[in-house]
Amino acid sequence: MGYKNLNFPQNSRFLVTGSAGFIGSNLVESILKLGYKVRGLDNFSTGKKGNVEEFFDNPNYEFIEGDIRDFDTCIKVCEGIDYVLHQAAWGSVPRSIEMPLFYEEVNIKGTLNMMEAARQQGVKKFVYASSSSVYGDEPNLPKREGREGKVLSPYALTKKVNEEYGELYTKLYNLDTYGLRYFNVFGRRQNPNGAYAAVIPKFINQLVANTPPTINGDGKQSRDFTYIENVIEANLKACKAPHEAAGNAYNIAYGGRKYLIDIYNDLCKVLGKEINPSFGPDRRGDIKHSNADISKAKMMLGYSPDWDFKQGIKDTIEWYLKK
Repeated sequence: MGYKNLNFPQNSRFLVTGSAGFIGSNLVESILKLGYKVRGLDNFSTGKKGNVEEFFDNPNYEFIEGDIRDFDTCIKVCEGIDYVLHQAAWGSVPRSIEMPLFYEEVNIKGTLNMMEAARQQGVKKFVYASSSSVYGDEPNLPKREGREGKVLSPYALTKKVNEEYGELYTKLYNLDTYGLRYFNVFGRRQNPNGAYAAVIPKFINQLVANTPPTINGDGKQSRDFTYIENVIEANLKACKAPHEAAGNAYNIAYGGRKYLIDIYNDLCKVLGKEINPSFGPDRRGDIKHSNADISKAKMMLGYSPDWDFKQGIKDTIEWYLKK
């Protein structure tokens, strides 16, 4: 259960790309706590220096400021690395609709640069962030690998292409790749600000400030909200997975389903607020309902998420209130 009892060879070195971001910085922290060496890469385009500054004095941590679009940088950061946890990407479905060329450059070319650099430098395992958005317009629940629809945004397309390259790199070049289809990850260090902020930290921030939030659509869209600790477990378990499990993508979630309006009402209760939200238009490119079948990740990666929504949201609120 969990990841805190996982053992890697003593001198194992991990590379976390996007290490100053929400998921990346949590991975860095957890791996350092396990006692292994970590190299971080970030260009601070979406990540924050404040997320990683506390690790700069740790002798097991090395930080390189750089961009995955630069192949020489990718080669440099992969040198001497055993496990790559590739989180660097630009997120947000609506922003990708506004900036398709940029998303192609960062999320597709950047990821291909990293896979090729990992191959050339003899990396053992390449674990990369995919997304539940690859399911597109496929209406059935729960979402199951191998049953995808037409993608609805450039962001989703970039993640689909990442998965295709991951499969090819395993088949053609013998690089063990593992795609993790994250389902609405939330937790500490998630950015609550900006037009494209994730919904849970944004709601918390606005409620604490007594500002009525705007909910896109009718609030009846559902999501498989996944606490950050489960995502850390999935990344590290993928690093221990057998070669037979490589070249595939896996749903990473808790396997539950929460409606947005219920999340909002729960947060109001916990924070002791009575604030009516306003409702805006549906976001273009959004999937209406999302719920994951995680049986493949359980079977092939040994994934066994410990943190349900209730535990995760309690920890998340506590973290934001302490900030």
